[in-house]
Amino acid sequence: MDNKKWGIVFCPKSGAFRPKKRWQKVEDALRENGIDYDHVQSETRDSVGRLVKMFINNGYRKIVIVGGDSAMNDAVNCLMQIEASEREQIALGVIPNGLLNDFARFWGIHEDDEANTVKQLKALRTRKIDVGCIRYTNKNGEECRRYFLNCVNIGLVATIMQLRRSTRHFLGSRALSFIASLLLLLFQRMEYAMKIRIDSSTIDHKVMTMCVGNAHGYGQTPSAVPYNGMLDVSIVYQPKIMQIFGGFYLLVKGKILNHRSVHPYRARNIHITEARHAMLSIDGRVADHAQTPFTINVEQEVLNFIIP
Repeated sequence: MDNKKWGIVFCPKSGAFRPKKRWQKVEDALRENGIDYDHVQSETRDSVGRLVKMFINNGYRKIVIVGGDSAMNDAVNCLMQIEASEREQIALGVIPNGLLNDFARFWGIHEDDEANTVKQLKALRTRKIDVGCIRYTNKNGEECRRYFLNCVNIGLVATIMQLRRSTRHFLGSRALSFIASLLLLLFQRMEYAMKIRIDSSTIDHKVMTMCVGNAHGYGQTPSAVPYNGMLDVSIVYQPKIMQIFGGFYLLVKGKILNHRSVHPYRARNIHITEARHAMLSIDGRVADHAQTPFTINVEQEVLNFIIP
């Protein structure tokens, strides 16, 4: 086939009222820019990787995900399974369309701006980017490996993400799901016993939440960038009640590292031997099958990403 043709995977947003209307906007932008493409729609959460693999096997070299952080995570994990020489020929792009679009926002790519996003994708400016990698065992004792673009969360923030996804599924509304999540949060554990090694530093302490960011990490690792061969780590010890409200304010403002309960690190290798009862999420998706120990590192410049 002509490898100039784009392969596009459309991932309808969970709970979206009119997904066809969203795709129509994307399709109009593609046609206005004269893009030659084929597209498929993911039907389930687990189908994105399979569809990306289908495009790769059929010779497509420009693959664009119309989806959020979880869909991008599936695409990246598919790409990381192929030979490096083949991956070198492939460029990955994103048109944000998910509940969480943090990695797209890192690059200044915003939802509901399809015309400008497609125009920027057409220019095919690519940059080599890093991906993070977490290794763990599942409940069957099998060794597993998962790559991530944005971040890994362990503890309270992973719990909040799970609550928001669950309540959004049942309530539909973002506002209602956010309120419901805050109410349910009152009944959640607020600190977890963890044993952590960050390069040469050792931590044995009760932790509220921990974020390992390859990028901004939903505001928790605001200085992280996916092209310096390093991972940023933010560890939050249990703050006082009033400090929690201050922490949310700083999080929204992108200044969470200024909070007295937040301890930042920058490292290449992180090893968590204990995270008792703590939930784990990878690029916003909860990995409830994962068990400690967790080993997290970064693989430098392994992916071609289309940037604005």
